[in-house]
Amino acid sequence: MASSKIQNALSFKRFILRGEVLRLYREIMKTLRHMPNETDRRELMSWARQDFRKNMHETDEELIRMMLTRGKLTLKDLSQTIPHRTSTSHKATVT
Repeated sequence: MASSKIQNALSFKRFILRGEVLRLYREIMKTLRHMPNETDRRELMSWARQDFRKNMHETDEELIRMMLTRGKLTLKDLSQTIPHRTSTSHKATVT
């Protein structure tokens, strides 16, 4: 009985970790859509897909967390270098 509780806890931890990985993947792809050069955009999206697929069977939680940290730093760098389009319809007007 105790071992099944431990197994469920591990499964829950992996479930949460998986959600973080998927969130990061989606955010990277969303950010890359703003890349102005189509060739660069396709290459970077392909690289990101390959990198995530290459590591999709990783089970070492510590290693997964390290890769998440690296991915978040990469996303931050991408966000700072890719010009994002801003919508003027949401800007407040000063009267």
